[in-house]
Amino acid sequence: MNCNASAAGLVRTELVPGKRGRQRVCQRVYDHVAWDLPRSAPAPEPDIVEASLPVGRYAEAEVAPTCGLAGPEAVIGLLDDPIAFYEPEHVEAQLVWFRQGHLTYRFPNRLPPGSRADTLWLSLELCSEAPMHHHDWPSDVRVDVNGVQLGTWTSPADFGGRRGLLTPAWWDTRNSQYGVLKEWRVNATGSFVDSMRVSAVTIDDLALADKPFVSVRIGVDPAARHVGGLNLFGRGFGNYPQDIVLRIRHRPLADGAAEPAPAAR
Repeated sequence: MNCNASAAGLVRTELVPGKRGRQRVCQRVYDHVAWDLPRSAPAPEPDIVEASLPVGRYAEAEVAPTCGLAGPEAVIGLLDDPIAFYEPEHVEAQLVWFRQGHLTYRFPNRLPPGSRADTLWLSLELCSEAPMHHHDWPSDVRVDVNGVQLGTWTSPADFGGRRGLLTPAWWDTRNSQYGVLKEWRVNATGSFVDSMRVSAVTIDDLALADKPFVSVRIGVDPAARHVGGLNLFGRGFGNYPQDIVLRIRHRPLADGAAEPAPAAR
């Protein structure tokens, strides 16, 4: 008998006469039990700073059709028109897509004074960009931080045909519906996409202490092997309720130590 279950009032026990003394009879009190899990996110670690940007909050755009933006309730601007990326409403976009080109985001640099970064993570939901959608449509997605190329990940497909968990009902299921959640990571040993090493670029190569912002460029080069476009999903589209998230782990500088010199360019 689990004493915790009895103490919690989930099980009732009773001693009754038996053939050889008394026996304990157990009976459940409830047929169904439900728990409400906490909805709030865990507190961030004290040595990690974090910032997130909606997919429509880019600072620069250079894209080529097919391209477009979708907000919570409607398409923004005209489809396949790069001018739409400069409409004031672009900041409300929850889905952006383009066949080639790039978007540049500027995250606030929240590194505390007297510290240096040892790991950077970039997390986002994305997939390729095909006409409507296509489950065999590779695309080479490139990420740069502060002008330094971290590496390329090949997206396998443009996913559609069934509605994304968060994708609004007005968006046609024949269009792109959801992506995969990928994480670029940079530390002292190199750059990685998930657990796969993609380049020798290290955290010191990014010169994070040089500017009040961290510049992140996401795109598809026209000279790439697979020019299959890109869809970026915000918290209101796709399968994951998040925007583009940048996290940086830092540590104090050693006593008397100076900031490292910026990496040579």
